[in-house]
Amino acid sequence: MATHNWCHNPKCHTYKTADRVRGSGNNKVLRTRKVKINTGNYSWYNSIFDYFCNQGCLMAFLSQFVNEVVAINPVREPSETPIKVKKEKYESQKYVWANDNYERQPYMATRTTIEKGDND
Repeated sequence: MATHNWCHNPKCHTYKTADRVRGSGNNKVLRTRKVKINTGNYSWYNSIFDYFCNQGCLMAFLSQFVNEVVAINPVREPSETPIKVKKEKYESQKYVWANDNYERQPYMATRTTIEKGDND
């Protein structure tokens, strides 16, 4: 199994950085960067950065191929997840500037909690 990929950005080899320079004498070239595979701590780890040398190359690739990437798995309708919204009133305090000093002032606040649910 391979331990490295080449950066998948088709323009990676055009960026003028010292680490891309290869060759000797007058036969110098700019080469696409090599990317180490499975840089995570787990054998099942699969990262987008196993295919791109940095975030700049990833964004350049997506800018160029966004339509093709989206066509792989198009989304034609919104996804929804059933939830339960729980609202709870509780007493809290806020600070108000009065008489050249901050004073605590009690008030009723509302805490909203979103929980998984089945909407029954």
